Amino acid sequence: MNRPTQLPFFERGSDNVFRDLGFEHPDDELAKAELTVQIGDLVAARKLRQVDAAYLLGIPQSKVSRLLRGHTEGFSTGRLMSLLTRLGQDVDIVVRPRRARSRRPHVRVVVARPQ
Repeated sequence: MNRPTQLPFFERGSDNVFRDLGFEHPDDELAKAELTVQIGDLVAARKLRQVDAAYLLGIPQSKVSRLLRGHTEGFSTGRLMSLLTRLGQDVDIVVRPRRARSRRPHVRVVVARPQ
């Protein structure tokens, strides 16, 4: 068996794919993506059809479809948080000083698991 003499080139990414791809506001994009995942998980866990989710969320079914496919254009983080509250979730916003001088300030979504 022939083995390559060199490993293929790769580059280790950061913890934020949107930063790696050069988005203008990568932390905001990551937060929106994580909020959207939570919405999708809740819709799936409740086995809601898109039309029923649309009624519950107060948005057109076409927007539910786009959102569940990961398209967050036209949705702010505030709007996504509002949709989560319509799904019966508490959304807490915590503001604290930056922990380490070497780390840049960031926006992060932390999901609390039921106890």
